[in-house]
Amino acid sequence: MKILIVDDEPLIRELILQVIDEIEDMEIQAIEASDGVEGLELIKKEKPDIVLLDIMMPKMSGFEICRILHKEPPSWNMKIVMLTAKGQEIDKQTAKELGVKWYVTKPFKIDDIIKILRELAEGE
Repeated sequence: MKILIVDDEPLIRELILQVIDEIEDMEIQAIEASDGVEGLELIKKEKPDIVLLDIMMPKMSGFEICRILHKEPPSWNMKIVMLTAKGQEIDKQTAKELGVKWYVTKPFKIDDIIKILRELAEGE
């Protein structure tokens, strides 16, 4: 399973990478992007199974990425998990309208991320 982490905060990316490393019973290849433009490029190039996507980022927001992908859906089965500090209902509704089914607010519990990754992996 290939996971793309798109977040402008290096500490968040590092924490998620550590969490992924601790999941011993799943084979996961993790890649990361530090802004929205790089994230969109890596989505198209790497074809990840799961994208952990922040909303507020430089160059292009997570919502902008979702709008682009909503208009031109990827040809493979890719799941997006919003991982953001924006916990307002309007943001959750916007994400839902753009096809995002999983929405996690920061600060998040590591166990929640592991649970979501396991559920998504089993759903493949």
